[in-house]
Amino acid sequence: MADNFSDRERAFESKFAHDAEMKFKILARRDKLFGLWVAEILEKVGLDAEAYAKDVIISDLEEAGDADILRKVIGDLDAANHLIPEADLVEKLSEFLIEAQSQLSGK
Repeated sequence: MADNFSDRERAFESKFAHDAEMKFKILARRDKLFGLWVAEILEKVGLDAEAYAKDVIISDLEEAGDADILRKVIGDLDAANHLIPEADLVEKLSEFLIEAQSQLSGK
């Protein structure tokens, strides 16, 4: 009986760890897609676009939620005289989240 409980506990812990890892990967992919999209608006190409996307990914690790990534992107867009409403950026994040989930689930 104790073995069954231990096995079940390990299975739950394993699933929790897997789910947390997948959530992190999906958000990182979302952020990369979003960063590449913004890079295109900022007329960055090639390695510059990839580097910008990495900066966007890193910016999302500053605090929980999307305020950090939005703050960075809005600042960068404003500095380049590209005024995109925050609501439009949030909508793009949602679109890229769906795309990232699809890419990582293989669907």
